[in-house]
Amino acid sequence: MSNNDIVQKLWNLCDVLRDDGINYSDYVAELVLLLFIKMEYENAQSGVLSKHKLPEGSRWTDLTDKSGLNLLNHYRATLLSLSQSTDPLIAAIYADAQTSLKEPRHLEQLVKSLDGIDWFSAKRDGLGDLYEGLLQKNASETKSGAGQYFTPRPLIDSIIHLIKPQHAETIQDPAAGTAGFLIAADAYIKSHTDNLYNLNAKQQAFQRNKAFLGMELVSSTRRLALMNCMLHGMEGDDEGVVHIGNTLGNAGAALPKADIILSNPPFGTAKGGGGPTRDDLTYATGNKQLAFLQHIVRHLKDGGRAAVVLPDNVLFEGGVGADIRRDLMNKCNLHTILRLPTGIFYAQGVKTNVLFFNKVSQAATDSTKQVWVYDLRANAPKFGKRTPLTREYFREFETAYGEAPDGSGARLGGGESDRFRCFSREFIKGRDDSLDIAWLKDADAEDAADLPEPAVLAQAAVEELNGALLELQAILDVLDDEVLA
Repeated sequence: MSNNDIVQKLWNLCDVLRDDGINYSDYVAELVLLLFIKMEYENAQSGVLSKHKLPEGSRWTDLTDKSGLNLLNHYRATLLSLSQSTDPLIAAIYADAQTSLKEPRHLEQLVKSLDGIDWFSAKRDGLGDLYEGLLQKNASETKSGAGQYFTPRPLIDSIIHLIKPQHAETIQDPAAGTAGFLIAADAYIKSHTDNLYNLNAKQQAFQRNKAFLGMELVSSTRRLALMNCMLHGMEGDDEGVVHIGNTLGNAGAALPKADIILSNPPFGTAKGGGGPTRDDLTYATGNKQLAFLQHIVRHLKDGGRAAVVLPDNVLFEGGVGADIRRDLMNKCNLHTILRLPTGIFYAQGVKTNVLFFNKVSQAATDSTKQVWVYDLRANAPKFGKRTPLTREYFREFETAYGEAPDGSGARLGGGESDRFRCFSREFIKGRDDSLDIAWLKDADAEDAADLPEPAVLAQAAVEELNGALLELQAILDVLDDEVLA
C-alpha cells in the first residue's frame, strides 16, 4: 500500500465518527487522539523511538484487548491519565483531551480498523509523513475549515529549498499551525546530515531539543503540531517544539531571536475588540499580518533570514502599512517577493505573496537597495482538486532565485516580459512604498464570475474596517496620553 492509500483509509474512518454524531470539523481532532497511541506503539516497536513515550496501561495493546463499554471507559480514563502525565510533553499533547464518542461499538470499530492497516508499508516512508498526509487531507476538505492552519506543502518545500536551513541554526515560526515549516526545515537538515548521524552527540541533541521553536494560539491546533513533531523525531524543550501562546501578546515578546523565521501568519484583523497587546512593536495596528511582520523583523537576529507568506493588502495598504514597509526595508534587505497564484489557500479569493528578506540590524537604514519580484500569479492555472498544486510549479522560480539563500547570487530574468524583474528602491519610493507590483497581462483575468463569493468579499471588507477602527483608536489613545501628560 502507498502512503496515499493509507491516508485514504484513515480518512474513510471519519464515516464511523460521523455515525456517532461527530461534526466534520472535529473528525481529525477526534481521530488523532486514538491514532497517536497507535503510532507511538508502532514507532516503539520498530525502534524509531528508543523507548515507549506512553506509560503502561495507556498503550495500544491496552486497548486492543478490550471491547464494549469496558473499552470505552478505559479509553476515557486513558485520555485523562495522559493529560495528567508526569512527562510534560505527553501532558501537553493530551491537555484537556476527551473523546466525543458515545457508542462503544464505534470505538471498537476504529481500534480494529487501525489495527488492520498495513503499518509495515507506512513505516517505509515514516509514520510522521503519514500523519502529515492526514493533516493535508483534512486541510483540502474545505468543510473542515482546517486550511487556515495548513500551508500547502509544495510551497513550504520550495521555500525551504531556497532558504537552506543549516544545523546549529535556530529556526522559529511565530504562527506555527500544525508545524509544517518547522518539520520541513528539520527534514531538510536531516537530509544533508545523514539523518543527523554526521553530527556529534551535542549537535544532535541541539537539533532535537533546541533548534526549532514555534508558537500557536489555538490549543487544538497546537496538539496536532506537537504530535506531528514527535512523530518526526522533534522533541523540543519541556513544552515541546510548539508553545501555546499569543505571539501578538506578552508570550510573543518573550520569544528569543532566531537565525531563520519561516511563517504564514493568520489572515485578517484582530477579533474581540482589541489588537496586539505588545508595547514593543514600533507601529500600532489591528492588522494581524502587519503586527506579525513587525514581530518577525524584531525577532530575527542580525544577519538572519526570513520567508513570510502575506496577503496583498500588506503590500499596498497606506498609512501605518506604508510605515511598516519602510521600516522593513530600512532594517532588512527585502530582496525577493514571490506573487503566488490565487486559490491555493482555504479562502479562494485571498491573494498572497512570499517576502524573502535578511535582517541587517534594528538600527539600520536604507538596507534594501532593490527588490526582485517574481510573478507566479499571471496566467496561472486554477488550482484545486482537478489541478493540484505541486512542487514542479515552483521549479522555474527556484532556478531564477539562484543558489544563495540570502538572495545575493546571480538572478535569471529582468526583461519586461519575464516573470522575474528587478525594481530599485527609488522606483518603490515613487509608489509611496507600495510593493504591489505587477507588469504581466493576465490572459485569463478574473471576470465577475471568478470573483470570490459575496460572503468572502463582505468578510474582507469588515476586517479592513475593523482594522481601520483599531488604528484610529490607537491614535486617540496616544492623543489622550499626551493630553494627560
